[in-house]
Amino acid sequence: MLILSAVLVVFCVVLYLYGTRTFNYWKKRGIKHEKPLPFVGTNLKNFAQKASMAMMATETYRKFPNEKVVGYYRGTVPELVIRDPEIAKRILVTDFQHFYARGFNPHKTVIEPLLKNLFFADGDLWRLIRQRFTPAFSTGKLKAMFPLITKRAENLQIFTDKIVINRDHYDARELMGRYTTDFIGECGFGINMDTLNDENSQFRALGKRIFERKLRDGVSAALKIMFPEMCKNLTFLAPELEKTMNHLYQSVVKERNNKPSGRNDFVDLLLELKEKGEIIGESIEKKDKDGKPEIVTLELTDSLMMSQMFVFFGAGFETSSTASSYTLHQLAFNPDCQEKVQAEIDSVLEKYDNKLTFDAIKDMAYLEMCFYESMRMYPSVAYLMRKCTSKEYTFPEINLTIDEDVKIMIPIQAIQMDEKYFREPTKFDPERFSFGAKDDIKKFVFLPFGEGPRACVGERLGQMQSMAGLAAVLQKFTVEPAAISRRDIIPDPTGVVSENFVGGLPLKFRRRVKN
Repeated sequence: MLILSAVLVVFCVVLYLYGTRTFNYWKKRGIKHEKPLPFVGTNLKNFAQKASMAMMATETYRKFPNEKVVGYYRGTVPELVIRDPEIAKRILVTDFQHFYARGFNPHKTVIEPLLKNLFFADGDLWRLIRQRFTPAFSTGKLKAMFPLITKRAENLQIFTDKIVINRDHYDARELMGRYTTDFIGECGFGINMDTLNDENSQFRALGKRIFERKLRDGVSAALKIMFPEMCKNLTFLAPELEKTMNHLYQSVVKERNNKPSGRNDFVDLLLELKEKGEIIGESIEKKDKDGKPEIVTLELTDSLMMSQMFVFFGAGFETSSTASSYTLHQLAFNPDCQEKVQAEIDSVLEKYDNKLTFDAIKDMAYLEMCFYESMRMYPSVAYLMRKCTSKEYTFPEINLTIDEDVKIMIPIQAIQMDEKYFREPTKFDPERFSFGAKDDIKKFVFLPFGEGPRACVGERLGQMQSMAGLAAVLQKFTVEPAAISRRDIIPDPTGVVSENFVGGLPLKFRRRVKN
């Protein structure tokens, strides 16, 4: 019995030491941080799905108002939360070569198929994909696809009219989610998804599942982070997502006989890239004896193409629908701003034969100001992740040296809601982004699309479809708070990358009466 008790004590001690083995990392470097708990570190609420990564980042940011950086432990893995814009600039731009990895994948070699995409990929995989995909979002490409946006915007108006007739209120988040899903389906894959009219659309269900964190997803993610070597074969994403995306990809390319169709959509771009053969470029990871980047190649396999389709579909509808629906929410609670937006829409469209065009949307300056202010208050992606890729790196501003693989979090939402940088940050004030005033905003404190080489490649497409949707709704309808609307929304604690709202954004829609 004594032997058994001794073995049990030794086991518990060893287990405790293993679960706390890294917890001197920030203490030894003199970096302030909360006291970590064994295995979970300072990330307990996130693992328990009581707070999203963005909510934890904001909480950490606000607890240490006098620090430029704060220590954090996601499980036993040390992370650094950035509170200083100059240090953020150094990470994102100045010393990007030391922080080119996002670091979402715990393993460098075992990466689940759907995460080998432009957003999640690191190193040479990211660089070569980015190199070839950037032209897909050129001004010419955006203009060419705008008629697809116009058609979806017209459908959005028709559906909103049905809401006015049949509903006392409707979730603006769901409305804009259906609109952006329709657009991504059409311009991305050449599929008429018709999620606006189909209450049981499988594509809308797929979009929701991508960003829904169920118990299985939360447990799997927590285990992979806390026990990375033991849980290599667990996946962050639900297995059914890969199965569904594979079926979608195979169906679309088979219909086109594995060749570009002339539609000039995202799938055509993928097929064109595949026809060109291997992607060749300079390595960001490897250098020759002279210190020059080695030349590396990448074969665009079906698996890689499917992964790019996945991120285009997921990110394309989710971020835009979040941004546009929150803008509607703010305009509902700020009717004076809404009236100015509607007056501008009327004035601009009058010059364009009352049609939503690429140039018309570009002329809607006040609508853009409202969109930016909404993105300041509630950015679709509320934080940026980076990982140190050098053996050591020293931040000269604070004389802090960190090791390779230490992760960095830049809490965008917390910075953008800091009264140090934005007066009355909880107030919706589009004039912050007026001509002249926008130039006074301190650099690297407004980062809704990121910054530097890893800034969002689809920024202009996302903004364009969001503003077109907003213009389409506000051209013919006015939004007001419903009886169940909340001015101060509740962020979803189960959010992962993109943010969401508990209970949605219910609003009342009514037809405009123009004088």
